[in-house]
Parts: sequence; structure tokens; C-alpha cells
Amino acid sequence: MQISGEIEFMIKPVLQDDAFLEDVFRAKRTLKRLHLWWLGQSGFLIQWQGRHLLIDPYLSDSLTKKYEETNNPHVRMTERVIAPERLDFVDVVTSSHNHTDHLDGETLIPLLKVNLNLIVLVSRANINFAAERLQVPVERLTAIRVDEKVEVEPFVFYAIPSAHEALEKDGNDDHRFIGLIIQIGKWTIYHSGDCVLYDGLAERLKKWKIDIALLPINGHDPLRSVAGNFTGQEAVHLAKAVEARLVIPCHYEMFEFNTASPQIFVQTAVDEGQAYQLLKCGERFSL
Repeated sequence: MQISGEIEFMIKPVLQDDAFLEDVFRAKRTLKRLHLWWLGQSGFLIQWQGRHLLIDPYLSDSLTKKYEETNNPHVRMTERVIAPERLDFVDVVTSSHNHTDHLDGETLIPLLKVNLNLIVLVSRANINFAAERLQVPVERLTAIRVDEKVEVEPFVFYAIPSAHEALEKDGNDDHRFIGLIIQIGKWTIYHSGDCVLYDGLAERLKKWKIDIALLPINGHDPLRSVAGNFTGQEAVHLAKAVEARLVIPCHYEMFEFNTASPQIFVQTAVDEGQAYQLLKCGERFSL
């Protein structure tokens, strides 16, 4: 993996390569537990009863290579957890929007090659763009609209709007940025994708009994010249407002120019009495 920029050594995932796969296979022995691994950025692997869901995986250096000779270099901070072609057991993968760290051809094309029956779930507004990037026919992808239910046993998905940093729709009134409510067994997970607070978000989420909220915390600094997300404080306040059982932060420690310390998130969660779990990249959390 590349080592460049101002950091001399990159952060090593807690579990990586063979050790990561060994942990995934070991977890399959406990079928009554829900297992979740943070893959870095907004990427998560979820396992339930031997089935596997990937959310917004970014498992390449495509952005580092793309922006290497520009004024906005994407210098990687954390090493990759696993090569995508080694994940040959995935049933479903989702993409919340078209930005490369959430819809990465260098991650998803290898995944499609080793998982011939892989379900790829994207917002209907983005399906043509996604098909072009992944080099597949539109019919190969599965579209979801806001408030629509898509079921891929044992996972049930509902899309809600996300604002990155505004709510955006296409000509068919479909949202370009979405979050997902995911029902798995007796649990409900909310993955916001990239999102900032907007009027009505908390009210939408209160309709669900959310067990785990997966929320970005890198904030929205205009000097970065990229669209922003919740700050650590905002992520905690949202989780508290919707009575989430647990909140897990993400979208930090991937790129030097677009990160934030999780300590403000942690201190706010402690002060607010909001249950949280701070994962290291490659680490597993189980319910």
C-alpha cells in the first residue's frame, strides 16, 4: 500500500487480509448473533445467519491514484482491510450515492466477478451512472426509491433521503443521495451514507426503532472543497434525538484532507448519555 504525504506510517487495521477472513468465517459459527465489521470510510460488512451484506465499500486506491497530481491529493491514512476479490461470499452490496468512495469501480467490479449472483442495490436516480461505472447492463443492478421496500432474504431495505450537502433529485423525483434503513432479524440498522442534518430527517427516523446508527463524523469544512457530513457532535445529537440504541461513527481516518478526530464524538456521546461503539478499522462488533 502507498505511503505518502505527511504521515510516515499508515494506520494498520485491527484485522487485515487472512486474519480478517478468519474472523469472518469464525463468526459464522454463531448464527444467532449479528456481526458487523468496519472496513474504513463508510464501508461495513454485515453478517447474519451466514449471509453477508456490504455497505458502501471502498477497498482500493482509486482516489489516491486519481488525485495524485492535483491540488486536492487524497492521501490515504489507513491501509486496506482486504482486497475485494477475496470477498467471494457476499450476497448484497449497496451504494448510497455516486461518489467514488461509495461507488468504487475498482472495488465493485472485482466483487461482481467473484460473486456471480451478487445483488447490487443503488438509488434509482443513479442506476444508469452506476451501470456505466461498473461496466454492466442496467438490468444487472437493483434500484431502490425513497420509502420503497426491497427485500433480499434475510435483509430488508428501505431508502430515505440524505443531504450531501443538499437534497438532490433527478427529473423523475428520485433522490441522488440516500440512506438505508436495514432490517435484519430482530435488529434495525440505519446507514446514512453521506449526509448533513436537514429538516425532517429526525422525524423520518423516529418511525423506526433503530438499534444501530452508522453515521459519518468528518464534518463540513468548506476549505476541503468537497461536500460535507455530520460533525461528531451532530451525529450524536441525531442518534439521541431518534433514540438509537447505539451509534457507530465512520467516514474518518481514510484521507488526510477529509477527516476528523473521533474524540469530539466520544466526549459528546458521554456528555449526552448516548450509547456508542468506537470501532477501529477491521474490527468486529457483535450483537
